[in-house]
Amino acid sequence: MDYKKYIRVVEDFPIEGISFKDITTLLKEGTVQKELIDDMVGRVKHLDVDLVIGPEARGFMVGAPIAYALGAGFVPVRKEGKLPAETLSVTYNKEYGKDTLQIHKDAIKPGQNVLIVDDLIATGGTIKAVCDLVENAGANVAALMFIIELEDLKARKLLNKYEFISLVKYDI
Repeated sequence: MDYKKYIRVVEDFPIEGISFKDITTLLKEGTVQKELIDDMVGRVKHLDVDLVIGPEARGFMVGAPIAYALGAGFVPVRKEGKLPAETLSVTYNKEYGKDTLQIHKDAIKPGQNVLIVDDLIATGGTIKAVCDLVENAGANVAALMFIIELEDLKARKLLNKYEFISLVKYDI
């Protein structure tokens, strides 16, 4: 299926010069959303996945149904201060400062195989931080999977040691 025709592109959002790729227009179409999730699951069902991780917030929207379909657990990655129990944290550089991501300390067990899923990959900084969280917990990154890849930003190069799957590609 051509998922691109269901993705709304909003120019100059959230700031001037950004071309925002909005998946809510894809997700609202029930049959398209089902095909998308089935397609994503089909691309990783050969992997031995124990957990699916999705960064907030759009990673939750696709990660949880993929985890369900694979019979795997789901672990949310949250911004600092959003999780109620003891956490593991990673701080990383962004274009304009730093950010911190967290998971519950007991969310991942050493040796587990983890699929990291998000709606969009741009520079790869956030996903690299998520990979660091997974590996610092002693687990393995089984693969990275995204609905959208902004190819010009070359996240694949940063994340080249991982299996990397994207369904829709845009130039920025």
